[in-house]
Amino acid sequence: MTIPSQILRKAHRIVVKVGSSLVTNEGRGLDAAAIGEWCRQLAALVHGEAGARREVIMVSSGAIAEGTKRLGWAQRPSEVNELQAAAAVGQMGLAQMYETKMREHGLASAQILLTHADLADRERYLNARSTLLTLLHLGVVPVINENDTVVTDEIKVGDNDTLGALVTNLVEADALVILTDQKGLYSADPRRHPDARFIHEAQAGDPALEAMAGGAGSSIGKGGMITKIIAAKRAAGSGASTVIAWGREPNALLRLARGEAIGTLLVAHTHKHQARKQWMMDHLQLRGSVTVDAGAAAVLRQAGKSLLPIGMVAVEGEFVRGDVIAVRDAGGSEIARGLANYASAEARLLCRKSSAEFEHLLGYAAEPEMVHRDNMVLTHL
Repeated sequence: MTIPSQILRKAHRIVVKVGSSLVTNEGRGLDAAAIGEWCRQLAALVHGEAGARREVIMVSSGAIAEGTKRLGWAQRPSEVNELQAAAAVGQMGLAQMYETKMREHGLASAQILLTHADLADRERYLNARSTLLTLLHLGVVPVINENDTVVTDEIKVGDNDTLGALVTNLVEADALVILTDQKGLYSADPRRHPDARFIHEAQAGDPALEAMAGGAGSSIGKGGMITKIIAAKRAAGSGASTVIAWGREPNALLRLARGEAIGTLLVAHTHKHQARKQWMMDHLQLRGSVTVDAGAAAVLRQAGKSLLPIGMVAVEGEFVRGDVIAVRDAGGSEIARGLANYASAEARLLCRKSSAEFEHLLGYAAEPEMVHRDNMVLTHL
């Protein structure tokens, strides 16, 4: 039996997504008070004022809505070029507002604009992941939005509920919190069905949830409850549970972190480490492999260790950064598999080399590991 209070209370890394209608006060302009309130709560989470210190990422809609308002347009445009222009204008104000409000509460922030292409390409995926994890390690709160200014597909079909789920998977967050203008999920539209039942908890990915949700979003944003249900299903693929809650609920983030049941909790069906392990194990066709010496093989068999190039003796196949590769011992047995930090051509240069030599050999210095322990699963102990 799932204990709802434990999921958010134990979550260390949390992605928070807020929608356009909340950020822009239903299109009337950036809501400085509301954004300041969320930033205050984020600061409390990062600084450990609500229990243990947390790592948080904010995925914020609102650029197009804010740009629409700044340009004096009565409603969200439909032409792609006008959407791109509105996003470009609005993103300036959105980033400035978050920077100002976070700084007021002692937080450093960073702006990250992503596209689905960044997350579909394995090399760009790893680059984005590396940047985000470094920012979190430094105590910086990334503020992420879709790069609507240049990617037409994002404007046509993208939504920040999906982006929030993709970011959750990208950084292997423990939980996704979607703050919206509704209390959570009901069994039917409560505006049309007064007897609709509020859903306090369900399993993410349950087909019945998509039947309950439905309808488009407001004129301000693109998402509706259905996009949040699908986002929760996507986040559950990496083992993260999702909470859908009212964004103006007093101290919602802090109360969730303390274990209070707020909104609708959609529970992931697998643990995040199990999900990641299964994803790598499911790669039936590997791009290549590296062979390691006896010392490195022994170290890798100790859980939690990364593969360093100094322990590599050979590289087989042709692969690029981000491909799943096998790690084999001198006898040819696979002992692990994981995401390569270097392409095969680079890996061959790095065999038997220490990280101090990387810059001289490659012309740049990147990760010290060939495969980081967070991106590796042991296949044979």
